[in-house]
Amino acid sequence: MTAIGPTDRRPLDLFLDMMAVERGASPRTLRNYGRDLERVSVFLFQRGTSLLRATAADLSAYIDHLHGQGRSAATAALCLSALRQFYLFAYTEGMREDNPAELVDRPKARRPLPKILSIDEAASLLDLARDEAACMKPGPLRLHALLEVLYATGLRVSELCSLPRGAVRAGEPWMTVLGKGQKERLVPLTDGAVMAVSHYVAVQTDAERASAFLFPSRGKTGHITTARVAQLLKELSARAGIDPTRVSPHVLRHAFASHLLEGGADLRIVQQLLGHADISTTQIYTHIGSGSLAKTLEHRHPLGNTGNRQQTRYGMGPAKRLG
Repeated sequence: MTAIGPTDRRPLDLFLDMMAVERGASPRTLRNYGRDLERVSVFLFQRGTSLLRATAADLSAYIDHLHGQGRSAATAALCLSALRQFYLFAYTEGMREDNPAELVDRPKARRPLPKILSIDEAASLLDLARDEAACMKPGPLRLHALLEVLYATGLRVSELCSLPRGAVRAGEPWMTVLGKGQKERLVPLTDGAVMAVSHYVAVQTDAERASAFLFPSRGKTGHITTARVAQLLKELSARAGIDPTRVSPHVLRHAFASHLLEGGADLRIVQQLLGHADISTTQIYTHIGSGSLAKTLEHRHPLGNTGNRQQTRYGMGPAKRLG
């Protein structure tokens, strides 16, 4: 390693001594601080300056240098922390009249990209769920309805599980969803989602039809739980040959948004469909008309016009009443 700047050794040693004696820093912290500050010193020396003469621009250049080397934001943030401590010490001891490190923005860790299913993978899940539901048994019909509604609307799984019985009605391509903060939003539905729900409701027991929820359960909540939906999706994905660790209700919500955007949908419309907190309920009506929402879902959603296919596979027409 290239030697540090010739004028930096003494202030560095004084700083580390202070950290050890007055702050009680651990040997590991001292090693890390010393290493990071020495590397900064080398970088600054090559730029014709030193720790005690460096500007905020010099320090920012070093942080950029770390990013250029592929270092993580966390690594850069730790280095900046060491610099801020060093310059606070230098300011306190009268070695500098400022703390330039305070003017350097803290590196922000990049949020990991959400897991996204491809359109083909989402279609595979829906195709398998639909094929399994052809037996017309309650379990497979419920799973198919859950999946169709989830992917067609991008609902939060909590919103999906607690949908009221009358949320989905034949002939109505909309439903009202009560989201976070008790805010309501209109969500368009695909024909396939309406059809899947109608077939599921048709085989419900009298007790289930008496429930206030579309997806009832005997549990204490009265409706299917989010954990159960997640479990069913993972089991379905395994049967479809898709890694179950890549599939969850939230992944389907991400897929809904991602696939709409890939199809050219306007970001603001997708945000409204998702019910994000920064979009108020009234914006559905004042900024983007409900006709645009329906058109977006119809023309941009990869499975937006599935009514005829759904009807053919089941060999029956749309139900006139959903309970």
